[in-house]
Amino acid sequence: MPDPLSQTFSALADPTRRAILAELARGERTVNQLVEGRGMSQPAISKHLKVLQRAGLIERGREAQTRPCRIVPEGLEVARRWIDRCRADWEEAFGRMDALLAAMPARQGEGDQP
Repeated sequence: MPDPLSQTFSALADPTRRAILAELARGERTVNQLVEGRGMSQPAISKHLKVLQRAGLIERGREAQTRPCRIVPEGLEVARRWIDRCRADWEEAFGRMDALLAAMPARQGEGDQP
């Protein structure tokens, strides 16, 4: 089984799944509501929903005869933590590069050759 970070990024790699998440960010939707206007079949949308659910990005409830889908904001937490770690590393590396460049002597004249 893939690790949670890989599952999250794999789920987010597909534009249809990202569109579904964007729609669910505005509120719960049933599968039939998600099918409307997409030009896709109900089974195709259901497959996308299963990928999102396995990645922990959505959950499906049960209300009478419907199974509304809702976004799970905490599902993106694993990706956010990874991105934050990378950002910190990048900012540290850029800070070191800025310091190195600032310490280099300035070149005189614009016509100088490197």
